[in-house]
Amino acid sequence: MDKPKVLVLRAPGTNCDEETAFAWELAGASPERVHINQLIRGQRRLEEFQILTIPGGFSFADSLGAGKLLANELSHRLREPLHRFVEKDGLILGICNGFQALCKAGLLPRATLVFNDSGRFECRWVTLKPVNRGTCLWTQGIDHPIELPVAHGEGKFVPASEEALRQFWANDQVVFQYVAPDGSEPDYPFDPNGSVDHIAGLCNEKGTVFGLMPHPERHVLPWQHPRFRREERREGDGLAIFRNAIKALV
Repeated sequence: MDKPKVLVLRAPGTNCDEETAFAWELAGASPERVHINQLIRGQRRLEEFQILTIPGGFSFADSLGAGKLLANELSHRLREPLHRFVEKDGLILGICNGFQALCKAGLLPRATLVFNDSGRFECRWVTLKPVNRGTCLWTQGIDHPIELPVAHGEGKFVPASEEALRQFWANDQVVFQYVAPDGSEPDYPFDPNGSVDHIAGLCNEKGTVFGLMPHPERHVLPWQHPRFRREERREGDGLAIFRNAIKALV
């Protein structure tokens, strides 16, 4: 089988595109870093790819809010190709700033990300508990807590309403929750931003569109973990997320 083609979207201020492309290569895909203006001008087409990834960074300097201007570009200038891509079950991954953009562009509706409760930028490792019951294609087989780093100032997950939150749980859209290292209820800093229900990742109802605040591309190799000399790790915890997307296309 040919390697799946992955579009790693770039915009002014994006700074995790190279690491994300490396993660896709390591997982067995064929990634290409494409600037958003190439899509807007028609120089490249979303239909050329099977997977779209919106990586982390500070797109458009986070003017008007984290991911807001990138979301405007997606929802106004690329609305039709994006909707066609989703309707044809194309896979979309949004990491950190990409998650913020997915929510604000309406690709993961009825939720947003706001300023951390701590009032500061949080850069630390966190423990994530998988809570999805099988809808999310990106996390199939991940049945134990994983550890990934976060780096954000606006990462607090907030649903649009209590009803929206209930629907996220009922529709099996909640993917990861922050937990303490021992698996217990997390206080700060184990929940680094104060997210409602400690939610760290969300998918759409089909499980094809997935956004999360922690960075899986920053833990795909065992020695990227701060305790790699003290623990036996064959690979980074984030690599399974990328591999699952490739398996879903088979």
